[in-house]
Amino acid sequence: MNPTRTYIILSLLLVILAALNIALGSVRIPLGAVADILSGGDGGNQAWRVIVWQSRVPQCITALFCGAALSAAGLMLQTTLANPLAGPSILGITSGASLGVAVVALASGCSFSAAGSLMGLTATIAGALVGAFVVLVIILLLSSVIKSNAMLLIAGMMVGYVASSLISILNFFATAEGVHSYTIWGLGSFSGVSLSQMPVFAGTVSAGLLMAVLLIKPLNALLLGANYAENLGVNIRRVRSLLLVATGLLSAIVTAFCGPISFIGLAVPHVARMVIGSSNHNVLMPVTMLVGAVVALACNLVCLLPGNAGVLPLNAVTPFFGAPVVIYVIVSQRRMRSFE
Repeated sequence: MNPTRTYIILSLLLVILAALNIALGSVRIPLGAVADILSGGDGGNQAWRVIVWQSRVPQCITALFCGAALSAAGLMLQTTLANPLAGPSILGITSGASLGVAVVALASGCSFSAAGSLMGLTATIAGALVGAFVVLVIILLLSSVIKSNAMLLIAGMMVGYVASSLISILNFFATAEGVHSYTIWGLGSFSGVSLSQMPVFAGTVSAGLLMAVLLIKPLNALLLGANYAENLGVNIRRVRSLLLVATGLLSAIVTAFCGPISFIGLAVPHVARMVIGSSNHNVLMPVTMLVGAVVALACNLVCLLPGNAGVLPLNAVTPFFGAPVVIYVIVSQRRMRSFE
């Protein structure tokens, strides 16, 4: 598909889904009232104004940033490791970030809630960053020893299982309130960022996305293989370090605020490749970010379907999108060969 047409279609979908995310929710608010609130009024009900500005708008923005962040992280990992099944959740990076959060929250008693203290929030973000970076470093070290992409994927999954096991141990010794809080957080939600915290969240994610864009040229070189990239003057060790920082930052900040969100980082890059029919990161990276934002908004919209009955957990919805894509990638030999 023509890149310009793709950008236009995805942008229109983004606007439509964002509008639906703000208009719909567990509390029914007339569309006219929502429009009045967004234009500066109160919609005839002060409670509606609070719901729209303090809940729906931040949740919509969070979904947009999370989708773009996880998708960009997944694309960078798939290219760096030359593995179509690489992703923040599959390779254990999300589990590492979750372990970091668990250590901080369950061991020290900090709150998972976005309404927690600034110190607690800072500690949670720092724990997620450290956990994600530790797992990423282990995977990159293993990639220098393990040459088989399939074996490296399995090794990454084993690292994730170890992190999950340590989380289970922490839960065993935690209080009942701590276990319940961690379980709810682990279901995933885009409602974890308040309007006051949005500048920190959006600014950090934007920094990670900017790093991803700046790494487009070396990512294209890595498509030709590490040896060929070195012949082109690419410093492989430096590029991998930068990719480590960018991927860890994006995965950790999303996990810290929204919980471990599955499948988006793994599946969206493949959808973007299908849409544009190219692996050129000059086009693939921005399209992946846009598709990720669209998918995240769509998943969040599905979570709102029960209406007054409540909101579905995010990780109960994302597999319905991601699993079919992953299955398609596995059975499609033509797609798999492009990574060999």
